Amino acid sequence: MTAHLKCDWTGVFPAATTQFDPALELDLPATQKVQAALLRDGVHGLVLIGTVGEGNSLSAAEKREVVRAAVEVSGGRVPVIAGVSEFTTASAVAFVRDAERLGASGFMVLPGMVYVPTAAELEHHFRTVAAATGLPIMLYNNPPSYRVNIELSTLERLAEVPNIVAIKESAPDPRRFTDLVNACGERFVLFAGLDDVVFEAVTLGARGWVSGLTNVFPQESLALYAALAAGDRERARRIYRWFMPLLHLDAEHDLVQSIKLAEQLLGRGSERVRPPRLPLAGARRGEVSALVERARATRPA
Repeated sequence: MTAHLKCDWTGVFPAATTQFDPALELDLPATQKVQAALLRDGVHGLVLIGTVGEGNSLSAAEKREVVRAAVEVSGGRVPVIAGVSEFTTASAVAFVRDAERLGASGFMVLPGMVYVPTAAELEHHFRTVAAATGLPIMLYNNPPSYRVNIELSTLERLAEVPNIVAIKESAPDPRRFTDLVNACGERFVLFAGLDDVVFEAVTLGARGWVSGLTNVFPQESLALYAALAAGDRERARRIYRWFMPLLHLDAEHDLVQSIKLAEQLLGRGSERVRPPRLPLAGARRGEVSALVERARATRPA
């Protein structure tokens, strides 16, 4: 087997939000402010323009601006991983080439958007994007959102691609983590991709967590991960049980609006989203706001 790139990605990598001004234009200073605050809180990396970063609501030029802005803010302190979420493989290739020139540390590659591929088409997409860059790649598996599952047999074949180094696993069944290890051994670094299975994922061997709710409660997210990594199950359970009502938001259809509303309530960002998303309203807004306020009032020490 071809030697693969060494992957030192580990820890808590928030899926950072993208900020918009009142006219819903990209607000780079506000976006950098969000990124800088997360870095001050001590996160181990940043993931950009994925689902939470509203990558599919951004123009091609805006995506590149967000990457450039994060690289500037990070200053090389932590990995800056750019989400690759495009309609075509050719667009994905063009993006990774540009983002590599802009200083991205690596990529989180999604299946092609809208079209649901066969296993062979999905594998071809991943191989082609990986061949366009020398940087490390995390594959993003999220069957509920993207209607395709990266089969274990596909991952076994992709193990020969040297710069595919990690998997963000967002299947809701934590048994998948054990299946991945049994199929591929330690070949890939595993990341929890759903907030409300992070306890199970790290316990079962995940080394990292791409997190939505870390945007809102970064200190508690870092404490939860540290407790899990240290094997302090009692402390981890206490934090997890406190956090779980909010972590469930990450698995909902309106996760972006919920996370951005929570950011606003905590003074960490704006709830503005681009249509077709709209800010939460009515009963749902009240429900999410109540969850956030309850969590704020009962934060673990």
